Order: sequence, then C-alpha cells, then structure tokens
Amino acid sequence: MNTDVNPINNQKNKFNFDVRGVKKNHLLPINFLIGLCATLPVTLGLPVEALQVEVNPKNPRLGDTVSVVINLDNPDNINNPSVSFGEKTYPVFEIAPNKYRAFIPTTPLEKPGARKIRVSGDGQVKELPLAVATRKFPVQRITLRPGKSADGATQYELNRAAAFKAIQTPQKYWNGKFLRPNNGRISTIYGVRRYYNGKFANGYFHRGLDYAGAAGSRVVAPAAGKVALVGTVAQGFRVHGNTVGIDHGQGVVSIFLHLSRINVKEGDFVKAGQLIGTVGSTGASTGPHLHWGLYVNGQSIDPMTWKSKTFE
Repeated sequence: MNTDVNPINNQKNKFNFDVRGVKKNHLLPINFLIGLCATLPVTLGLPVEALQVEVNPKNPRLGDTVSVVINLDNPDNINNPSVSFGEKTYPVFEIAPNKYRAFIPTTPLEKPGARKIRVSGDGQVKELPLAVATRKFPVQRITLRPGKSADGATQYELNRAAAFKAIQTPQKYWNGKFLRPNNGRISTIYGVRRYYNGKFANGYFHRGLDYAGAAGSRVVAPAAGKVALVGTVAQGFRVHGNTVGIDHGQGVVSIFLHLSRINVKEGDFVKAGQLIGTVGSTGASTGPHLHWGLYVNGQSIDPMTWKSKTFE
C-alpha cells in the first residue's frame, strides 16, 4: 500500500494544482504561478513620472499669456522648478503644495512660430514644443495737438512706470476672471500699431485696451491688488497723465492712464470692483477715455483673455 497518497487522492484544490505533487516534490505547476501573479498588485511597473507639466492654451496667439503648471510628486522638494522659453527664464511661484505655475507672456513684436518650453525640477528636465500663431493687428493714425506728443514723456514718468511693470510680488492677490474697469465701449483693442502725426512709431503697439467712457465716469479695479503706483501730471506724468498702477501679485500688474481724478493712494489694498478714479483726458490723449494696460512679467499682454478665462 502506498502510504504517501493524500486522502483526497486525485482531487485538485481551488488553485487547480495536484496536491499529491506538492507533497512529493514541492513543485507547483506553471498554471498556478500565472494565476497567483494575476491576483497580486503590480508593484514593479514603470516609475511614476515626478515632473508633470500642463501648458495652456495649447495653441496660443501673439498677445496671449501662456500658463505653465508644474506638479512635483516629491514631497521633499525644496527648490522651485525653473521655466524658460527661448532665451528667457520666467519666475515660478508655488500655488499649492508641490504645485507651481509660471506665466509666459507673448507680444505683437515677437515672431510667430515653434519654440520649446524647458521645465526643470526635482532632478528632471522636460522640453515641450509650443507653436505661437500669428495674429493680424490693425494700424491706426493718430494726430496729436502740440504739447500732446507721445514722445514727450519725462524721464521721471518713464522710470516710475518701468519700475512698476517689473514688480514681482510673491503673493497672489487676484481671484477668478478680471472685471472690466469701465462701462464704456472698447474704442481701441490691444496690439494696434500706430502712426503719430504721420510718423510710424517703430517698436510701438497699443499696450492695452481703451474704453470710451464719458469724462468723470467710474474706473474700478479689475481684480484685487495693492496700489503700487500713483502719478500725476503735476509730478511729470506728461504722457501717461494721471495714473494708477495696481499690483495683482506674482508678476501681474494693471496700469490706468489719463484719469481726471484719483481716489486711491500708494499702499492701499483694493478689492475687485472698487473705485480707483474717474475717466479723463490728461497726458497724451485726444479725448476722454480710459487706457487699461495689463502686464505679465514686464510684458504687455492682451487683457481680453484675462477677462474671459481664469488664471490660477
């Protein structure tokens, strides 16, 4: 009598292998091993990508603001990622734990075409192609009265305006879409090229939106921020006219020109929709209107996209 025979004899267990075979030689049939592996979680797959990048819009045009959002899976990361586009490197701000964002501004003075966004972070580097499409901007002819020349800016106002546009505040003050700063119709869009008194202004494009608001009509902050610039004609703002500049944080600033009255002072914090002044025709202006310029990382971009979509 064979004393090694299992009492269940030729029966098979739930894994479909011969119990007698296990007792005799401890070897499992291959179909059992395959079945067992299929029931276990996969832990040795491809490595998780630590650097995840999202770019919007996917197909930008000249004048658009390109948002680059970066997610890092490494909770121990202590350094901000870096973002470069062409030969320029742009500031990167943390907007959530291990989540970062950079803005790349584009302007009408650039050439359209394909370029690469280079993102570095957590020991990794990613290069993403981005094609910036062309855009046709209209041409406008402006005749200014004597004393209203666009070339007559004082060094003082130029220095103050340049320093304001270069502000990089770590905090983000805005939230959601930007509001329209005046109820008047838009009389001049962003990007228009100009002739002044018959002379083409090289390197010039209309850096903002003009609202044909009535003289004395309200001008409000399009988004929350800190008043970082107040300039007047009496101080030497000969071209800008009476001016208010709001820092929205993280390289995003608004400037409002040709005001008749200013209702804020430098250092004030304003909310979206808060009164900051009234429409006028001070400085290099042909009539009452509001000029609203929106700058991202020192470059003038089209404010319309900030009114129609939310930038986080």
